[in-house]
Amino acid sequence: MMCDARLSIIKECPVNQGAITEYIKSSLDGVDVVVASKEMGAPEIAWGDTFFIYDPYRDLDDTRRFPFATIVTKDYGDFDDRSDLNRPGVFRLNIGVSKETYASLFPADGAHDFSALDRLMPHPVYGKNHWVCLLNPTEATFESIKPLLAEAHQIAVRRASRVRR
Repeated sequence: MMCDARLSIIKECPVNQGAITEYIKSSLDGVDVVVASKEMGAPEIAWGDTFFIYDPYRDLDDTRRFPFATIVTKDYGDFDDRSDLNRPGVFRLNIGVSKETYASLFPADGAHDFSALDRLMPHPVYGKNHWVCLLNPTEATFESIKPLLAEAHQIAVRRASRVRR
């Protein structure tokens, strides 16, 4: 991923949603990428958000299609607004990790600025379910969280294999 040399002097280069999606599609096997829309029957609040689901044969029942990562582009009303995603160009990458990984990343309950860019933190709503997030990651930060995406994918693979038995 390259960015304008002038930008890299000022700050690190950001990674856009398309690059994240392409990385996940091309690096992790069996991923179905779903962008929520009216046509697919998704709730309006989710339109435009991206869901990464392990479903290599595209045959899992809808009740079993659970994302291992998502990209969210807007606040979800009062339910999930602490990231202030309604700012222009801001999105949040969410990743479901193991309980052990989550505990190693966030050993104690602490205060977090959930609107901070390029910072790995607990998900403001689903942290208790071992979801982590970051807003508008830079190239270096995205590189550092690739193992978390791989772990989330492996959790999804194990979950799908139990369903198929």
